[in-house]
Amino acid sequence: MKSPMLRRTVSLLAVMVVLLALAAAAVVALNLRGEDALPDPPLTFDATPQQIERGRYLALAGNCAGCHTTRGGAAYAGGLGIETPFGTVYAGNLTPDEGTGIGSWSAAQFWRALHNGRSKDGRLLYPAFPYPSFTQVTRADSDALYAWLRTVPAADAPNTPHKLRFPYDTQAALAVWRALSFTPGSFVADAARPAEWNRGAYLVNGLGHCIACHGPRNALGATEGERGLSGGSIPVERWYAPSLTSKREASVAGWEKQHVVDLLKTGTSPRASVMGPMADVVYRSTQYLSDDDLGAMATYLQQLPDSTPAPASTVPQRRDTGVMARGARVYDQRCAYCHGDAGQGQPGAYPALAGSRAVNMETPVNLIQAVRRGGFLPATAGNPRPYGMPPFGHLLDDEEIAAVLTYVRGAWGNDAAPVTLRETMRR
Repeated sequence: MKSPMLRRTVSLLAVMVVLLALAAAAVVALNLRGEDALPDPPLTFDATPQQIERGRYLALAGNCAGCHTTRGGAAYAGGLGIETPFGTVYAGNLTPDEGTGIGSWSAAQFWRALHNGRSKDGRLLYPAFPYPSFTQVTRADSDALYAWLRTVPAADAPNTPHKLRFPYDTQAALAVWRALSFTPGSFVADAARPAEWNRGAYLVNGLGHCIACHGPRNALGATEGERGLSGGSIPVERWYAPSLTSKREASVAGWEKQHVVDLLKTGTSPRASVMGPMADVVYRSTQYLSDDDLGAMATYLQQLPDSTPAPASTVPQRRDTGVMARGARVYDQRCAYCHGDAGQGQPGAYPALAGSRAVNMETPVNLIQAVRRGGFLPATAGNPRPYGMPPFGHLLDDEEIAAVLTYVRGAWGNDAAPVTLRETMRR
């Protein structure tokens, strides 16, 4: 006869097996939310010239080439490594090559990839491909994208295997992530808002996937949709995409609408300029959008709910006088020629540092990156010869970078926290 302890152990194991089975079934059910059976693929996909041109435009709006084209590589042939805290994900081949691209995919399978985050064979895709945003793309726009991609030159370019740490390299882990973090959806227009606002919401939250950079992420790397476009760190690259809802960071509420359009169209405006990852977005994507669509995006962004925090304190920041003196010397030697003795800048050329939101943001990571690596605006049709800031990382050490930024953030009426050596040493 079995001992009572053995019987209890067997019973406990049985309960655990049942619970694991139920959990697995729940994960499967959650991963099938919003999915319909794929129809049999039609024998042909007859696209109109208008549909193909529409797809070309939408590919620009989604900045598809930004991830799916390597420098010097064939257009849309994939291979670009996207670094994440969990490893590197490599973008796939979107050309119509039958063996290595999407040439054997149907329009419905392509739609499922955007809407549900599944590959042709049903395999779960990693959200470095931003299907949590692309799920809002309409079927008509998906078909137009598919039509356009079928016209680009086919490239025989096998997909590069992802390099992710265990357990993130397993479909099981991805299934759990999706169960916790992803629900397929569709864009639903707000009947109480005008058509222009709804168009802007569709572009910003869908194809534009702005939340992928400007949204905070949780420990599992999922964007926190309830916090919206309230700012987020861009993993590995060490840039910060500022909050689009805080007037202390990058909110455009209160701007002239044309200034927002100019910023997205040319990379610069009387109110601000772009650099870092956003410069690439303007260069590859938004400069090619129509004025109507840029105006719609501006309208939507200007009406985002305000999340500007109340001032934490009215007491001026305490500063080390020695650090400030050292920073002033570095500024005089390296910065004043362009940005002015009083941080006033030169309109149309070099941005003012006095009173600048970018200078006074809570986090100094973008300033550190700009000093170390340089700050470059995109070359666009509206600003073909932009001024840029050269890198100083080969001339200034970490202590000097911390000192000059501490000085800039504390001079001419600026009152942001000093920059520490520890912050500049983070690579």
